[in-house]
Amino acid sequence: MVTPWLIPVILAVVALAAVAGWFVRRRSARAGGPVTWVANSAFVRSLASYRRRLKLLRAGIGAAGVALAVVGLASAALTARPVDRDVRSEELATRDIVLCLDVSGSMIEFDTEIVEQFSQMVESFEGERIALHIWNNTTRTVFPLTDDYTLVRDELDHAAQVLDFDVDSFVYDQEDLEALEEFIEGTVSYSNDASSLVGDGLASCVLAFDEAETDRSRSIILVTDNLVLGDEVYTLPEAGELAAERDIEVHGLYASAEDASSEEARREYEQVITEHGGEFYEADDPAAVQGIVESIDAQQAVELDANPEVVYTDRPDRWYPWLVVGLAGFLLVVWRLRS
Repeated sequence: MVTPWLIPVILAVVALAAVAGWFVRRRSARAGGPVTWVANSAFVRSLASYRRRLKLLRAGIGAAGVALAVVGLASAALTARPVDRDVRSEELATRDIVLCLDVSGSMIEFDTEIVEQFSQMVESFEGERIALHIWNNTTRTVFPLTDDYTLVRDELDHAAQVLDFDVDSFVYDQEDLEALEEFIEGTVSYSNDASSLVGDGLASCVLAFDEAETDRSRSIILVTDNLVLGDEVYTLPEAGELAAERDIEVHGLYASAEDASSEEARREYEQVITEHGGEFYEADDPAAVQGIVESIDAQQAVELDANPEVVYTDRPDRWYPWLVVGLAGFLLVVWRLRS
């Protein structure tokens, strides 16, 4: 209710009016008026039909009183303006998150599970804009920043399906291969003898954010094994600095087969992520999704510190039926009593 104090005020006024009416009627009855006396009619009060009619009259008056009470209460509630109060936090509407996925040959076997984890993250979001960028030695935008979660889930489901492909297998379905090639098309420049240019992939995801002048929380979830083949425009540390300069927090998911070269790549990857305040997880860590979501939430609360918006929606529909029922009941009872 917008003005709940009106309810007791209106009910008190109605009650006072009823009491005043009762006293006025009683005073009028005492003052007397034209009366017609009928001789030998006292026995009527002992008749069963008379008593039944008298009970019916009293019940009707009581029902009319209840109906009027309902009308009064509904009228008071409607005057007080019933509303739904919804607290909406602008924090939830000012997060931008770019999912930055390495689709080089060494990562394909891990990507399906990781994309499924991305889909789990979407279940925790409400109002955030999300984008998916995939890269190898060049980058392709699967979908730009959007809060259309139906589109996001459809695209992530499709990505998980087509990336579920064993690139080392000698036996494969030709349609599955074509679907994979179609999905990663645009991530490989055949004029450039390179693969998994991590720094360039991260830098391209940094440039994916729009509305640069608005106060928004910006995060990147980077997934890679950090195994680089070829010359990069940006190294991973340089791309990390670029993200930090633009107040973009980068979180890292690391996935790689165990070998001698991967350990050094892992250490560099973890250092770049953590030194700028991001969260670093192994891709198979069950706490990874929840940890990254909580970190994004914390960043939002600290950086934006937005005041929640209270939205009021008028809901007269909750009391109008009672008003109609009470009034209809009162008129029906009065009509029956008069008849």
